[in-house]
Amino acid sequence: MLVLAKIGRNDVACRLLHNETFPSWGFSIKHGATSIWERWDGWTPEKGFQDAGMNSFAHYSFGAVYQWMVENLGGIRSGAPAYKEIVIAPTIDPKLTTATVGYNSIRGLIKTRWTREGGKLTLEVTVPANTTATVRIPAAKEADVTESGKPLSSAEGVKFEKMDAGAAVVTVSGGTYRFEVSP
Repeated sequence: MLVLAKIGRNDVACRLLHNETFPSWGFSIKHGATSIWERWDGWTPEKGFQDAGMNSFAHYSFGAVYQWMVENLGGIRSGAPAYKEIVIAPTIDPKLTTATVGYNSIRGLIKTRWTREGGKLTLEVTVPANTTATVRIPAAKEADVTESGKPLSSAEGVKFEKMDAGAAVVTVSGGTYRFEVSP
């Protein structure tokens, strides 16, 4: 998942996440998994359980899926050592209508929640005290984005930086923010 994100293929990672056919995360969940299996074919309807000598059903090898979710669906990444600076740039998965992700950093809880409804995107961001975050909000232009109902230019604690590759880039300090993007 992390390699797919690194090479710009979050679309494939999202497909792997949602797919319910073998091999995929959804296949395991559909068949009762509540943890990460060591092998994609740890259990299949055709073969049943695989060799017990190498068939852990609580294995970390594929566990980086959660890190991928935090860094990509939630968009939470460290921008400086120990999360003194944070980068928030969520990937909006077209198959999801909402995603809520939190990470308990050494500086406190970092949280994002995005929802898509009726063409409108809402991005809620919580940034710990004594930190700053650069937030990339998917939008066509600055005027499409508000924070708590106010234009970015008059929103408290928000500094508009620029438009970049389909995102309004803002800097915020510690606090909770609610960005809305009009369709």
